Amino acid sequence: MDFGVRKKDQTGSVSGRAAANQMEWTVNNAFKTYKDMDHPKSMMDVALIQNVDPVDIGLGSSEKGTIVVPTKRKKTMTSVYLKFFETAPDGKSRRCKFCGQSYSIATATGNLGRHLSNRHPGYDKSGDSVTSSAPQPITVVKKAQQQGKQQMDYDHINWLLVKWLILASLPPSTLEEKWLANSFKFLNPSIQLWPGERYKVKIREVFRSMQEDVMATLEKVSSKVSIILDFWSSYEQIFYMSVTCQWIDENWSFQQVLLDICQIPYPCGGSEIYHSLEKVLKMYNIESRVLSCTHDNSQNAIHACHTLKEELDGQKLGMFCYIPCAARTLNLIIEDGLRTTKPVISKVREFVLELNSSAKMSEDFIQLTAAYQEGSWKFPLETSARWSGNYQMLDIVCKAGKSMDGVMRKYEETIVGRTVLSPAEKNAVSIVHKYLEPFYKTTNNICTNKLLTIGLVLFFMDHISEMITLCKDSRLSSDWLKNAAEDMATKSRSYTTQVGNIFIFMTAILDPRIKCELIPESLSSGNYLEEARTLFIRNYSSSHFSSMTSGYGAQEIEDGGGVSFAEEIARKKRRVSLSNATDELTQYLSEPPAPIPTDVLEWWKVNSTRYPRLSVMARDFLAVQPTSVAPEDLFCSKGDEIDKQRFCMPHDSTQAILCIRSWMQGGIKLKCKSDEIDYERLMEMAGATTAENTVGLDKKQR
Repeated sequence: MDFGVRKKDQTGSVSGRAAANQMEWTVNNAFKTYKDMDHPKSMMDVALIQNVDPVDIGLGSSEKGTIVVPTKRKKTMTSVYLKFFETAPDGKSRRCKFCGQSYSIATATGNLGRHLSNRHPGYDKSGDSVTSSAPQPITVVKKAQQQGKQQMDYDHINWLLVKWLILASLPPSTLEEKWLANSFKFLNPSIQLWPGERYKVKIREVFRSMQEDVMATLEKVSSKVSIILDFWSSYEQIFYMSVTCQWIDENWSFQQVLLDICQIPYPCGGSEIYHSLEKVLKMYNIESRVLSCTHDNSQNAIHACHTLKEELDGQKLGMFCYIPCAARTLNLIIEDGLRTTKPVISKVREFVLELNSSAKMSEDFIQLTAAYQEGSWKFPLETSARWSGNYQMLDIVCKAGKSMDGVMRKYEETIVGRTVLSPAEKNAVSIVHKYLEPFYKTTNNICTNKLLTIGLVLFFMDHISEMITLCKDSRLSSDWLKNAAEDMATKSRSYTTQVGNIFIFMTAILDPRIKCELIPESLSSGNYLEEARTLFIRNYSSSHFSSMTSGYGAQEIEDGGGVSFAEEIARKKRRVSLSNATDELTQYLSEPPAPIPTDVLEWWKVNSTRYPRLSVMARDFLAVQPTSVAPEDLFCSKGDEIDKQRFCMPHDSTQAILCIRSWMQGGIKLKCKSDEIDYERLMEMAGATTAENTVGLDKKQR
């Protein structure tokens, strides 16, 4: 498939609809999306708007179809980019001052700008600058095209828009908005956007093509895999489940890929979740290789995982365990700790929102913090209702209380309803801030860890449990804080109970930073170590190395089936050695744990030759995830954008767009059927088209 420019013999011009000079600028009320059109990445990939001169369409005129005839003037071309190019003596080309590449004098300035951005990043900060007068906009009046003029096929622009929709998580109906469509007409009347249905068809084709690549990738995975489940509802009240797969490859690199996004049919219970999950596992042919499933702690998800375990155990497909999400548990624990101060946090958040929106107020706040020596604060301040934003509110009260009071008093009449905090409110905030500081440090460590293992999370959760117990048992703690600590302790104990099994124990001790020394007491008190030895011998001493224990079959055939007496003795000794493979586990655990900053996968990569059997087990078990969602998506403001995209996506686009976006972010090339889409080439074609249009417009002005 050629995703370049394809020319068609189309007679007639765009003005054949009698709408070239009369555009309908009414709002398309059928456009249903909650997305804001000023998305950070919106239209960046199209890169066309910056290259087109402003158009005087005479919006103030009451007469329709009136064409304003421009006065004849000398053609000029001014741009901030031109100072980085030298014009040739013949006046027919320009040459880049940095690399010497030449461009035609008719090349659009936008293309010159892209050259500078791509080839010479930071060019605008270089010392080689030339003073030039501010560019003067050129007003161009577009005339109706002549009948019979050939119209180009701009499929390359439509493919750029496909990528924009995917990366911005916008439904294809976005491009049906009339204001947006008319904006493209101003760019170039020849541009024909695809109908909304064609965008949907193309996106589905891309989805199926990339899904085949994901399947091919999983077929090559030699180790066990683990899956995680996440759930949400859209604005259409449709319940979705995402299924993500992760494993550790032969090079000891952690791999993760989204398998599918499924609609869970009504009534969205455990049975429906199980059947949807079963279909995904069978579609990717990994049901016999799944080692674990991490869920979101909901009862329906637990029921589905329990049913899956019974099914896999019945088929004797090997070990399987389902695991609660530690991040969601920790988030609920923190919510209990914040409960008393939530009204104060809301009041402070309103004030911070005012600070962020007013340059004058924020400037006064910065000056006061400097005067009172209350630290430096970077604007805009975090205002998310998630844990990171809530802790920021506590931080401001405790560390910049005087500055906050000063700004509140100065703008008391402007910020209606924002009163200075009372001493009792400040005292409560101070107590909670001090109590939750270890929780904040813990979540920071969890969010920034390169590979979050079960062992490390148990280590952190055990620390959290200790902090809760100290507060609950302290005679200095106020009654309201003790009550909050009681609720926090209940949730902590529930999590500890769910992870108290041999599977979790084995997964934890395979983290060389944890081993048995840093295992929580709730796990180390049981007879799990002997069970771990049995588990290791049964699953990794023989089945993974059957070719070694069965002797040299190929050599026997080569020798005519005859084996010397000495060789028989040697083989018996080898079998005894393999039957004592548990020594690898003993040797591994006898050594002291590695420092906490150690890269776990790099450690195993280096030491896999020392522990050939145990390292195979480590590859399987270290891929087990302790959370069903990326911690930073749950604790930080990043999660707000993800929730917004999921909530606003219509049903007919959710699966395809969100899956493709995730696959692209994971490094899978965007392709349609068997052809990979070269977006760099498409950008060049779009730029060339813009340059041609610019030249055409210049000729009309002469």
